[in-house]
Amino acid sequence: MSTKEAATTIDVPESSSVPKGKASIIAAAKHGGKTGGYHRGVAIFDFLLRLAALVSALAAAATMGTSDETLPFFTQFFQFQASYDDLPTFQFFVIAMGIVGGYLVLSLPFSIVCIVRPQAAAPRFLLLVLDIVALTLNTAAAAAAAAIVYLAHNGNSNTNWLAICQQFGDFCQKVSGAVVAGFVAVLMFVVLVILSAVALRRH
Repeated sequence: MSTKEAATTIDVPESSSVPKGKASIIAAAKHGGKTGGYHRGVAIFDFLLRLAALVSALAAAATMGTSDETLPFFTQFFQFQASYDDLPTFQFFVIAMGIVGGYLVLSLPFSIVCIVRPQAAAPRFLLLVLDIVALTLNTAAAAAAAAIVYLAHNGNSNTNWLAICQQFGDFCQKVSGAVVAGFVAVLMFVVLVILSAVALRRH
């Protein structure tokens, strides 16, 4: 009789060439690289938005500050003239937009820090808080000036406020453009605040 011998095969798993600790470090580095690239992209977009908001704020302040028109006819005792400093609301608009523009200039170095060090949360949080303050000031100035521009275009019969834009067309055109530029800056600040909040959430 022939005997059959049964062969037993034992599978031994091959040892990985990369230790577990080193593999986890490599995975964390890859994840950190992806996150750092995202934060750097957000920081670059933030910097460009600040430049655009700065241009809008300064354009609004300069346009309103140079709004002045004198009608070509006058009487012996009275001259028909319209200027931004005739209305405290427009004066407040010029001052507020100047402050907003100055803040945007000062915020640019912090935005550059966020580009160089995308994982840093402190400068991003500081910009978020200050952006909200600047947004509040910008919105208040633009909304107040918009109300006066509306009255200048349409008047108000209940308060005997006459529409002056038919006589002072150039003046109304300038102040209207300044208000539009102010609201463009408001929109950009809203985007900046949302960007900062999203970037901080993903830290």
